[in-house]
Amino acid sequence: MLGIDFMDLLHRLPAVFIGFSFHEFAHALAADAMGDDTARLSGRLTLDPLVHIDPLGIIMLAVFRFGWAKPVPINPLNFKNRKKGMILVSLAGPMMNFIIALAALFIYAILYSKFGFINEIVDNILINIYLINIGLGVFNLIPLPPLDGSKILAGFLPARFEYKFYSYERYSYLLLLLLIFTDAIDTILGPMFFYAEMGISYVVGLFF
Repeated sequence: MLGIDFMDLLHRLPAVFIGFSFHEFAHALAADAMGDDTARLSGRLTLDPLVHIDPLGIIMLAVFRFGWAKPVPINPLNFKNRKKGMILVSLAGPMMNFIIALAALFIYAILYSKFGFINEIVDNILINIYLINIGLGVFNLIPLPPLDGSKILAGFLPARFEYKFYSYERYSYLLLLLLIFTDAIDTILGPMFFYAEMGISYVVGLFF
C-alpha cells in the first residue's frame, strides 16, 4: 500500500489544477494568435480545469509527482509561419508555468512582509503552486517527444533534420519513461530547476 498523506495531497491539488489549466490555455491562446483556431473551436481556449484535465494524469501528478493533461489540438499548417508558430506555441505552456510560479512567490512575499506570518494551509498551497509550476515548466522544456521542448528544438532544425528527429519519436517516448522510472530524470531536471528558481527568486527579490 502506498503511504499517502491526504492533507498534503489536498494542498497539492490547487497547484496541479492551476498548473495544467494555465499551461494548456497558454498553448491554445498562442496557437489562436498565430492563426490556428483548432484549439478554440475544440473548446480549449479556456481556463476551466475540467476541460484540460486528464483524470489519470492528475492522479499521477498529485500522488507520484509525474502526470499529464489533455494535449491541446493544434494544426501547424494553419500557422502564418509554421516553424515560428510551433516554437512560440510550444514555449507558451512552460513560460506560463514560470509566470504562475513567479506570481505565487510574489503573493507569498507580500503576505509575509505585511503580516510576518502566513496561515499554514495558505503557506503550503502557495509553496506547492510555486514548486509544482517550476517543475512543470522545466520538465516540459526537456527536448524529448512528446514534451514541448522537442517541438521547440524541432522548430530550429532544417526541414530534413526535423523529419529525422520526429522519425525517432517512438524511441523518445521509451527513453523518457526510462529516465522517469529510473529517477535519472532528476539529473536533467535538477540544474534546470535550480536556475529557474534562482531567476524567479531574483525577480521577486527586486521588490522585497
